[in-house]
Amino acid sequence: MSARRWWAVTRKEFLHILRDPLSLYMALAIPVVLLLLFGFALSLDVDRVKTVVLDLDRTSASRDLIQQFRGSRFFEITVEAQTPSEVNQAIDRGAALVGVMLQLGFGSDVKGGRKAVVQILLDGSDSNTANIALGYAQLLVTIYGAEIRSAAREQLGAPKMGTIDPRTRVVFNSDLKSRNFIVPGLIAVILMMIAAVLTSLCVAREWENGSMEQLLSTPLRPIEFLLGKLAAYFTVGMIDMVICILTGVFLFHVPLRGSLALLVASSALFCFGALCWGILISTVTRSQTISYQLSMISSFLPAFLLSGFIYSIENMPTPIQTVSRIVPARYFVTILKGIFLKGIGIAVLWPELLALILYGSIMFFIAVRKMRAKVA
Repeated sequence: MSARRWWAVTRKEFLHILRDPLSLYMALAIPVVLLLLFGFALSLDVDRVKTVVLDLDRTSASRDLIQQFRGSRFFEITVEAQTPSEVNQAIDRGAALVGVMLQLGFGSDVKGGRKAVVQILLDGSDSNTANIALGYAQLLVTIYGAEIRSAAREQLGAPKMGTIDPRTRVVFNSDLKSRNFIVPGLIAVILMMIAAVLTSLCVAREWENGSMEQLLSTPLRPIEFLLGKLAAYFTVGMIDMVICILTGVFLFHVPLRGSLALLVASSALFCFGALCWGILISTVTRSQTISYQLSMISSFLPAFLLSGFIYSIENMPTPIQTVSRIVPARYFVTILKGIFLKGIGIAVLWPELLALILYGSIMFFIAVRKMRAKVA
């Protein structure tokens, strides 16, 4: 391998990038735009759920329970219905996701120590939010019932019984903000997509422009050609990575608890593998249009759906879990969340780092073989 020939290809590719300001602008701006769009628009937090209440009992007990919902940050009472049909109408037109109905006799049942019924209606069209809201509502009603029983025992002078005092502490993401969970995964998805798309077009462009024949007539070797291409776009990819990290830390305030050096090193490994995948696509196809389409389908969709970025891999069917093992973004998402939120190091993350090394090595080896076949 000749360093001189490698540098000639690298310099040529850098000049092409710099002479095409629109492509450079898109390569650097698109990650920020996607990060801002997904970071602000995509949220898994379930709070301030729109709620409609119906109090047919109108006693102090029913009003106290409704006040519990009103004072909770998880519910926002938007409609106070007068009839059951108004509750259904509010849910039908989307004015409320949750309905709370207190029938006549609720207060007397509470005072008499009988089982008081609280009817909760849910809009199941958004099943995930509905399940979480149902859990919040059941917990709130349970706590209210425990307070009522405790007050009743004190009024009757009954001896206090031993109680269980559960004390919980959430580690790594104590505020339970979905943004802290989403942004690190977004970095992996965006970098995978951008890196694969950038390099998927570079070799195909040489074929379409007719310059590949000129390169093949030179002493340039396939490995020197590919490494020269990779060096230029690797620099662009790492700049994108730095921009994404700075945006996540300073704009979205995602905590960075782990090693910055480990974050940069793992990002470099992931970026190299993604670039090699794009190079492989552009080596197989000679059309920029086909290369772009293949790179988008094979990079963005697997990284978004099969990396654990949004959907838990453990809840997927076994065949899909097996397929996800060949998706490099799966391992990089684990690394990012471990470094950002948990502050863990290489002692825990070495299997994921090894997977990225293997992926990048295999992709580069296949790309070189395909390039040699094209030259031959």
